[in-house]
Amino acid sequence: MSLSRRGLLAASGAVGAAGAVGAAGAPAAAAAAAAAGKSQGGGRVRTGFDRLVADGYRLLAGQRVGVVTNPTGVTHDLRHIVDVMHPDERVDLTAVFGPEHGFRGTAQAGGSEGRYDDPATGLPVYDTYQTSGQALADIFTESGVDTVVFDIQDAGARFYTYIWTLYDCMEAAALAGKRFVVLDRPNPVTGRAALGPVLHPEFATFVGRKPISQAHGMTVCELALLFNGEFLARPVERLDTVKMSGWRRSDFYDSTALPWVPPSPNMPTPETALVYSGTCLFEGTNLSEGRGTTRPFELLGAEGIDRAWAEAANAEELSGVRFREAYFAPTFSKFQGKTVGGVQLHVHDRESFDPVRTGIALLVTAKRSWSGFAWRPDNWIDKLTGSTSVRTLIDAGADTDEVVGAWQGELAAFRAQRARHLLYR
Repeated sequence: MSLSRRGLLAASGAVGAAGAVGAAGAPAAAAAAAAAGKSQGGGRVRTGFDRLVADGYRLLAGQRVGVVTNPTGVTHDLRHIVDVMHPDERVDLTAVFGPEHGFRGTAQAGGSEGRYDDPATGLPVYDTYQTSGQALADIFTESGVDTVVFDIQDAGARFYTYIWTLYDCMEAAALAGKRFVVLDRPNPVTGRAALGPVLHPEFATFVGRKPISQAHGMTVCELALLFNGEFLARPVERLDTVKMSGWRRSDFYDSTALPWVPPSPNMPTPETALVYSGTCLFEGTNLSEGRGTTRPFELLGAEGIDRAWAEAANAEELSGVRFREAYFAPTFSKFQGKTVGGVQLHVHDRESFDPVRTGIALLVTAKRSWSGFAWRPDNWIDKLTGSTSVRTLIDAGADTDEVVGAWQGELAAFRAQRARHLLYR
């Protein structure tokens, strides 16, 4: 019996990704267990891709497949799913679609990699960033794919753009008559609760297309079901979602035994994701949100801020977090090369920590304790929070409780809508 190089690579890739389908014996079982996410620490989560491979790609049989992915689309042994799928004769992978930061993740915030052929596989890579509607549908048509597969690690916040790449790609797939498959990965900050203000439609941008809460508490498969069922004017007719196994809504990322790959250059760790849905609001101010440091979104500050801010923030007695007076010099972005003062967040009890309330409290106390505080002139804060409410209340002197209280009605309505699309307990 002869075996082609492509077939040999396919066999080894399948074991590396999710274990040999139908194989027997201790070595194959051990490989399958490792790929399924078992570790000496006891964690076990199988991603949607793991389960797709373990089922022999049956969901994709007979289809020309294009994948929307980035560096986070990896297996437990850190092989990229494109590199696993490409040589496998059971799936016909013909194109790749890159989001913000690009397929291989080389671009900074607000950038992408453009159109090119991937040197590792020879596959055409199409740029989806800032492309939507019929223009994106035309890209799908040009690529010749029958099915678009989405596999990207999210960070759990409304303004993290990959979920809107998901939305745009679903919309375009519906326009182009393409099938759409979403492979699930964990929400790294748990899926326990939706938190924060809900986007008002008039403030829709690429950091928030539709009215969901600031921290949505959903996985990408759940969001796909929400988008298709509630928001898409033309739903995807052929939508499939591949759930994880072993993940619970209360799980933080470090309990999954999955490797963490930074989903964007300024999201280096799961701890960054933990605070991001609150402290990203500082992008809407004249303070540094920590870009250009080793602790983006955990370090916040500006020239002229002293210990008074940390003292005021600690006086809020927020659950699960304390604030350290901190000084740092960003290597790029705001205050590049200058030493600034501010705070570093230290989350000591992530179970009780509320990132959105924390972000609001930090805005309230920064404005009160530093005379130089200002919103970005374009009122970007309104795009991030989803309305004018947060900005105008803080400007009027509202405290943290008053600002947080203002969105509770709309949040309750979104939570009820969200509950219809949850897949995990």
